[in-house]
Amino acid sequence: MAMHKHSRQREAIKTFLEGRKDHPTADTIYANLREEYPNISLGTVYRNLGLLTDLGEISRITTGNGPERYDGNAAPHQHFICTKCEHVYDVETEHLEEALRSAVKSCPGRIDSCTTNFYGVCQSCLEKDVPGEKTG
Repeated sequence: MAMHKHSRQREAIKTFLEGRKDHPTADTIYANLREEYPNISLGTVYRNLGLLTDLGEISRITTGNGPERYDGNAAPHQHFICTKCEHVYDVETEHLEEALRSAVKSCPGRIDSCTTNFYGVCQSCLEKDVPGEKTG
């Protein structure tokens, strides 16, 4: 693996993502980092997010319709993505290792990674759409 020179901006992105549960977009990360690094460009943020993803230090979440989101927790876990508000939630499921072992047995090659996303409507959006209640 190629060595990459230390980058304060890359470290700032990692630090920003650590411990967060809201899975921010690149635009959100950029807006927050500009407070500390006023000269940072959106392109720099995207390049560093790509590099951190490639290095396995963060993970990229594709929501389907909305912008990609980023997760500082690169350990294997699943996500629930609301199809209305596009909020991304962490989901802890049992038996993932069992499913992966089963997939390895039937896969015609080597599995290097696995992503599992669940799609639906979050509780907050469900509550907003309760029939008979006024919204707004």
